[in-house]
Amino acid sequence: MKRFLRISYALAASCMALVVLYLGCRIFVADRFRIPTESMEPTLVPGDVVIVNKLLAGARIYTDLHFSEDGVELKSRRMRGLRPIRHNDIVVFNQANHKGKIKFVINNVYCKRCIGLPGDTVSIVDGWYRNSNYSGLLGVAEEQRLLEQTPDSMVHRKCLRAMPKDKHIRWTIRNFGPMYIPRKGDVMAVTPETATIYRVILDWEIGGPLDIDWERNRVMAAGRELCRHRFRHSYYFMSGDNVMNSDDSRYKGPVPEEYVIGVVGWTLHSI
Repeated sequence: MKRFLRISYALAASCMALVVLYLGCRIFVADRFRIPTESMEPTLVPGDVVIVNKLLAGARIYTDLHFSEDGVELKSRRMRGLRPIRHNDIVVFNQANHKGKIKFVINNVYCKRCIGLPGDTVSIVDGWYRNSNYSGLLGVAEEQRLLEQTPDSMVHRKCLRAMPKDKHIRWTIRNFGPMYIPRKGDVMAVTPETATIYRVILDWEIGGPLDIDWERNRVMAAGRELCRHRFRHSYYFMSGDNVMNSDDSRYKGPVPEEYVIGVVGWTLHSI
């Protein structure tokens, strides 16, 4: 009987160790995600299972586990990574912009390609991505060529218009920007134009809504004129390879660094 109990305890301890090891690997090393939509075609298709490497950019550790379906303020810290995110990395991240507000919704996960790093200036010219700090091809040439050759009349109006969807700045997914991707510590002059472009980010960083007055050429926050802002976070510009059908930074704006989960390392399974 004692021998049986010793064996049982050993098996239980082994199972517990395996569970801890499994969870530790998912938190600190790598995790898997299933691609749900066509936004990364032809590179990834719905149903593909990818392995996300968390060691590269550094694992994100939650410091507050009180989550909500409506979204909360993300509280976390990031471990030191092996290297920064690079241009053209395929990145898995939590969508940050929910109805114009930066909020964290757990398991609301996207997979896109990194088009712009903190400190880059990103633009789209006739459907093709341009980056001030990268001269190579960003994304998939065939998809951008298709967008270039497709007349506006063949693109749904809601899909054609890009952020910030304001009458003063009429960017589209065909011609966009140029837009500077903020880097933590950067100081920006706040004008009606910059406040409109970065409104979602500024609302989040300042902690309150902006009052943008184009006629008086000023921006107010908490009853005071806002002339300059020092960014408190770094951001990334993410886009799906399927540029004709992807909900990404062209519509939602740049993604805060804290919302990045990891870089796709390889495809575990593809249909």
